[in-house]
Amino acid sequence: MRLVDRLTNDMKQAMKDKDKLKLSVIRMVKSSIKNEEINNGKELSDDEVLTVLTRELKQRRDSLQEFEKAGREDLAASARDEINVLMGYMPEQLSEEEIRTLVSEVIQQTGASSKKDMGKVMGALMPKVKGRADGALVNKIVQESLS
Repeated sequence: MRLVDRLTNDMKQAMKDKDKLKLSVIRMVKSSIKNEEINNGKELSDDEVLTVLTRELKQRRDSLQEFEKAGREDLAASARDEINVLMGYMPEQLSEEEIRTLVSEVIQQTGASSKKDMGKVMGALMPKVKGRADGALVNKIVQESLS
């Protein structure tokens, strides 16, 4: 089943279950997907939908950090709940060890030796971990490996 179809089915189920949180999050995601389709002038593939989901998840995580810094526990709890809903649509996340293994492989393949080669490594690595790992964590591991 396509990811968009799954979102639509889950949205219908959330309406039936009167699950306001899930319904709200799915509606926001579907809106972002629709905007992306309008901008691209075509229907999005599952990979492109995953990119939109990843962007939405990153926005929620950034908001969560800001809310925690500001001491707004009410808003932080809401952001955590939204993140949990979004995580249900993401592929299984890679462990830190799996990311380190991939980083090592890509460094060997690209022949990278210093932090100057970081762009080359990240460019080759990100398509392999798309949607399955947080970009900030990947960036941190690549920096550690290249230093």
